[in-house]
Amino acid sequence: MPDPPAGGQGEAEHEARIRVPVASAPVPDGLRSWLAPPTPTGPDSGVIEDPPRRRLVVTEILVVLTVTLGLSALRSALSLIDSLLATTPLSEQQVALNAPAAAATLVDLALQLTRVLQLVGWGALGAYLLLRAGFAMRDVGLDARRPGRDAAATAGLAAIIGIPGLGLYLVAHAIGISLTIAPTTLTDTWWRIPALVASALANSWAEEIVMIGYLLTRLRQLGWSPNPSLLAAAVLRGAYHLYQGFGGFIGNLIMGLIFGRYWQRTGRLLPLVAAHALIDIVAFVGYGLLKGHVSWLP
Repeated sequence: MPDPPAGGQGEAEHEARIRVPVASAPVPDGLRSWLAPPTPTGPDSGVIEDPPRRRLVVTEILVVLTVTLGLSALRSALSLIDSLLATTPLSEQQVALNAPAAAATLVDLALQLTRVLQLVGWGALGAYLLLRAGFAMRDVGLDARRPGRDAAATAGLAAIIGIPGLGLYLVAHAIGISLTIAPTTLTDTWWRIPALVASALANSWAEEIVMIGYLLTRLRQLGWSPNPSLLAAAVLRGAYHLYQGFGGFIGNLIMGLIFGRYWQRTGRLLPLVAAHALIDIVAFVGYGLLKGHVSWLP
C-alpha cells in the first residue's frame, strides 16, 4: 500500500489502518491478553477471502520456506539423525556455527561473506514479498520511529533469551542431549571478528524477517489465529536448529515463542532483529575470545 504524507492526519490514518491486519487487535492489559490474544474479524481484519489469492499465498509461503529456512529445518533434522546413529555420544560430538570453508585465508573470507550474502538475500526475499503484498516495512515494525523504546526492548529481549539460553545449553550438554557447540572455529585472522559480526547480523536479519515479519503476517492473512501461527513459526525455528541437538531445538522454540508473541502484541520487528544480532555477536565473538581461557565452556 502506498505511504500517506508524513505527519498530521495522514500519519494517524496510516497507523490506524495497518495496526489491525499486521499485529493482534488491541486487547486489555494483563497476562491473559499475552497468552491468548483474540483473532481480529470483519472486513478490517486483513484476512484474504478470495480462494485463488489464498492459494497463491499458500504457494508463496511453501516456496519461500523451501528455499530458505524450511529447507534448513530438513537438513538439520537429517543431521541430528546422523548424529544419533553415530557411536559417539551427542555431547562428545561438535558442531561449529562459523567454520573455515577454505585453506587459503582470502578464499575463506570470500566464502564466509558469500554465506552472509545468502542470508541477507533470504531476508530481502521476505521483505520484498511483503512490499509486493502492499505492506510498507513500518507496517511490520521495521523502522526507527521509536528508538528509545526499541533500544530498551532490544536489551531486555537479549537478556531474557541470551542468559537463560546459555544456561539451557550447559544443562543440555551436561545431560547428553546437545552436541558441543562451537560458535566459531575460525582461525585468528585480521578479518575474524568483522566476519563474525557480519554473520550475526545476517542471521538475525534472515530469521526475524522470514519467520516473524513475513511468515506471521502471511499466516495472519490466511486467517490463522495468533496462537497456532505462533506455535508453527516457533516449532520451525526450533527445527532448523536441530543440528545442535535437542537443547538447540528447545532453546530456539522458546525464543520463537517469546519473539513471536512480542511482535504480535507490539507490531515491532526492529527490536527482534537487533536483540537476535546482539545475542549472536556476544556468542560468536565472546566464544572466540574466551575459548581456552575459561573452564566452564565445553
